Amino acid sequence: MRIVKLLLAALASLLLLFPLLTNAQNTQLTQTLKGTIKDKSVRTPLIGATVQLLVMKSGEIQADAVSMGTITDVDGYFRIPNVPVGKVALKVTYLGYKDAFVNNITVNSGKEVELNIEMEEDIISTKEVVISAKVEKQKALNELSAVSARTFSVEETKQFAAAVNDPARMASSFAGVVTQDDGNNTIVIRGNAPNGLLWRMEGVDIPAPNHFSAVGTSGGGISILSTQLLSNSDFITGAFASEYGNALSGVFDLKLRKGNQDKREYTFQAGVLGLDAAMEGPMRMGNQKGSFLVNYRYSTLSLLGKMGVNIGDAVTNFQDLSFNNYMPAGRFGSFTLFGMGGLSNQYQNGKADTASWSENFYSKYTFDFIANTGVLGLTHSKAWDKTFLKTVIAASTFINGLQQEEIQDDYSIVDQYDQRHTQITYTISSILSHKFNSRHFIRAGAYASLLKFDLKQSDFNWDDEVMELKLKSSGTSGTINSFAQYQYRASKDLTLSAGVH
Repeated sequence: MRIVKLLLAALASLLLLFPLLTNAQNTQLTQTLKGTIKDKSVRTPLIGATVQLLVMKSGEIQADAVSMGTITDVDGYFRIPNVPVGKVALKVTYLGYKDAFVNNITVNSGKEVELNIEMEEDIISTKEVVISAKVEKQKALNELSAVSARTFSVEETKQFAAAVNDPARMASSFAGVVTQDDGNNTIVIRGNAPNGLLWRMEGVDIPAPNHFSAVGTSGGGISILSTQLLSNSDFITGAFASEYGNALSGVFDLKLRKGNQDKREYTFQAGVLGLDAAMEGPMRMGNQKGSFLVNYRYSTLSLLGKMGVNIGDAVTNFQDLSFNNYMPAGRFGSFTLFGMGGLSNQYQNGKADTASWSENFYSKYTFDFIANTGVLGLTHSKAWDKTFLKTVIAASTFINGLQQEEIQDDYSIVDQYDQRHTQITYTISSILSHKFNSRHFIRAGAYASLLKFDLKQSDFNWDDEVMELKLKSSGTSGTINSFAQYQYRASKDLTLSAGVH
């Protein structure tokens, strides 16, 4: 009788909800699409640029099918409300500039879409222009990276097979790039050594942003970077611009996006890798509109381990936090405070059971591996009419360690190996870009880095039956780099570039 009552109550609830569900299906879901339009070379806002929303059919832009549009204000800002959810595209036009197209923009009802679009000044004025809706993915955001470079979006890190929101795994789908194995995201570019890959974030070099990374490597098991923070970024495989002085095989030049400057938004994701929570919203700086953006992730394996469900012999834990705060300062320019931190460790407890040793010899060992990475930086940007200056101060750290113990036949425990590496880097960089006119452009800058390191390694000496210190080294070193690069656009199809580092 009780079960019958519950079934009747459930049926009544469904009947009451049915009109609401029907109404929701008939209602067209919409969202706001907004962003800024700036000059690609000197980052100045383009006032009065025309922004048009285009219709997409079967993944192709219909260049003549304009559904709605707007123009940018004095800050280069645009806002298009009531955009239907789904895949849309944008076309941006501005007098004296090449038309810009952005396609495959995913609009969903839960979160506003914000874009930062940069336009390139045209050197040829014509009376009539024939427009073809083609997005130049093979062209990098950095205009001085002319060849062997391409931009990638956050959507690509989600859509490529086995990319799992990881830029490095996504890049393995590109020509000339392969992975070493499926166990980590280390990539080999055109046969070059993987440790020659340079990671850069917001203009400064950073340690490889990966969990479970080893000393001297550029890869790891899982990326620390969250797709909630990444903006369109560059991946370069050769012919590097002069500003990338320490790159041997490739460059990931990562850009972070701003948070929503109009309203607060919350995002929660649950996946195979972990639980992901993000928060963003406006932040008042006097009479200026700033924003904050923060994301935290906790691994699924850690949650399962706490519930007593262990996958494999080792317990794997990782968590990470990343943020980007935008702080405008009026005539003094703007500041951003950004950072990321990742904690990861893998632990296996040895089994005091001689029977299990015969089946698995390594079950008698206890090991604890840690790999922690962190970056904290402050940027200052200032744009004039034809000049752009960006200065960054940052500190980064990388800690790697491994401890190993062995259970003896009498069940006593012997320390076998102990290694710990700590690296702290302080960096300051300043880059000045100046556009003389539509043909002549120059960029120059300098980097200074101070590196502090500490390395210890101990092994068990079986003759003396004691742990013996084999390696102990610590010190400080520094580097100063400067560069300059000049670009001359002789024609629409010919660009000359020369640089020195």
